[in-house]
Amino acid sequence: MTDTTDEIWEPHAPATTARPRPVEVPASAGRLELLVAGTASVDVLAEGVVEVTAEDPEGGTGDVRIEWRLPCVDVTSFWSPDPRGTGWLPTAWNAPRRTGLSRGAPVAALVGTGDTTVCAFASDREEVLASAGVVEETGEFRFWVQAAGRLTVRIDTSGRHFGLSLAELADWWAGDRPVHVPDAARLPAYSTWYALHQNITPGTVEQQAALGKELGLDTIIVDDGWMTTDRTRGYAHCGDWEPHSLPDTAAHVARVHDLGVQYMLWYALPFIGKDSAAWAELSRFTLVDAPHMGAVVVDPRYPAVRAHLVDRLARAVEEWGMDGLKVDFIDWFGVQDPPAPGPEADCATVDEGLHLLLAEIRRRTVAAAPESMIEHRQPYVSPGLWPYATMVRAVDCPLSSQENRQRVVDTRLIAGPLAVHSDMLMWHSTEPVEQIACHLINVLFGVPQISVDLAVQSPAQRETLAFWLGVSRTHVDTLQLGGFRPARPDLGYPMITAVGDGTTVVARYAPLPVATGTEAAGEWRTLLVANADADPGVRLTGGRGTAEATVQDARGRTVGTSTVHLDGGLVYVPRGGLLTLRRV
Repeated sequence: MTDTTDEIWEPHAPATTARPRPVEVPASAGRLELLVAGTASVDVLAEGVVEVTAEDPEGGTGDVRIEWRLPCVDVTSFWSPDPRGTGWLPTAWNAPRRTGLSRGAPVAALVGTGDTTVCAFASDREEVLASAGVVEETGEFRFWVQAAGRLTVRIDTSGRHFGLSLAELADWWAGDRPVHVPDAARLPAYSTWYALHQNITPGTVEQQAALGKELGLDTIIVDDGWMTTDRTRGYAHCGDWEPHSLPDTAAHVARVHDLGVQYMLWYALPFIGKDSAAWAELSRFTLVDAPHMGAVVVDPRYPAVRAHLVDRLARAVEEWGMDGLKVDFIDWFGVQDPPAPGPEADCATVDEGLHLLLAEIRRRTVAAAPESMIEHRQPYVSPGLWPYATMVRAVDCPLSSQENRQRVVDTRLIAGPLAVHSDMLMWHSTEPVEQIACHLINVLFGVPQISVDLAVQSPAQRETLAFWLGVSRTHVDTLQLGGFRPARPDLGYPMITAVGDGTTVVARYAPLPVATGTEAAGEWRTLLVANADADPGVRLTGGRGTAEATVQDARGRTVGTSTVHLDGGLVYVPRGGLLTLRRV
């Protein structure tokens, strides 16, 4: 092992004064070669789990770096929470990624054959520079994490399922971050965005809320368009947040509540549009110009900015009776080189201002409605944002069911206490019910959001929606809070298992056998298998004895019952259908 990193070609890495030196690692920490720039301490927490801390030896804010290498042996993929971030193995000379409060999360994993943890890590700070990649000269995999002043990194080489390692790292983050997630945040929701875009009126919202309630959608999220009568898209009208398309707003919200439906409202938090009245006062506090959006991103370091935004957003809950907020575009605050703060600023960094802004929004909304909800979305998945949200949504991927599945899974693996929502599900009006069922099965382990015009759905389409939304609701504890075991991140998770108390749910997205033994499926009394693959032949393996099998089609109609063997039994489940096994 060399004592510096000079031999690694890093054309994209910034210059640093951090010069790592070798640090001895106990054998129980795994096969790590560890180098640290700064004063180092190493604690072994468990077999294969180590915590490393580096501090500026002068007690100041100089760069510190923690670096480690291990043989890149029997590795299948590299996992990260970034959209499209999982699968391929990056090279050590790729540009490092910078995470912060408003973008990304300081976590990654190298996954091996059998979905094992070759190496997973997380840092205790959101704002880090991190690199991970294959060292071409040696066949090793090299990680490093760098920050100013002090840094702690937890490294896991335990070899257990990578999902378990990531869940434990998320638990470490949870620490002293209190988060309350209302039950409603875990139940299916309706979104107006893909269905209506900006064509928002009280009548259309109330119609969709009523139709959705019949199908099992207890929350409606009204997106862009409510704050303007302009229908040409863009964000030039953001900033005033006056309900121009929702007159008599409180009465309208009350009518939705009378349907038994909760109501959330969308805000593009950072934007002050050029056609807004707020432009004259707040555009001077610009963080970055976004001319293609028709707006600027305002700087939360200024009290005037925070006061305006807090009052505008909190009003939805305090005055209109909303049940929560969809807070969009927080990642736009993540400017790499922000301008120097002016004399009216009271924060040195944008993240400080963002913390104050989001904390006050959350304080005001919870004071008005303790069970109120706030939605965030990828890529702002940092644990530093957990106290300010109740759910986080997969970033937009309309009609891309596999992409939606991968983004839901990647987010769930490190979302900690937050509910994870799918991107909104949409489809063409002629979509067959089998494919609609597959859309829902692809996001079965998150909270489905639906965004089609419910008024034009056929009876069969509505039946399919009601059936699969019912599965999501009935088994919410297993699907969202049970042991989570997604398989094969290198292949986009072709099979996913959730193990609950007596109930196990498996979703199958490829023609794969389903393991029914306790090691893979837990101590189940009921085992559900959702089939999103065109091959109807579901082979059962690894279990003992027999079970009573019920097969339902995409619409929930029973198409067969039988007794099947749990090791070698073959059950035919139509695409979009559900197999329910109950132990004899």
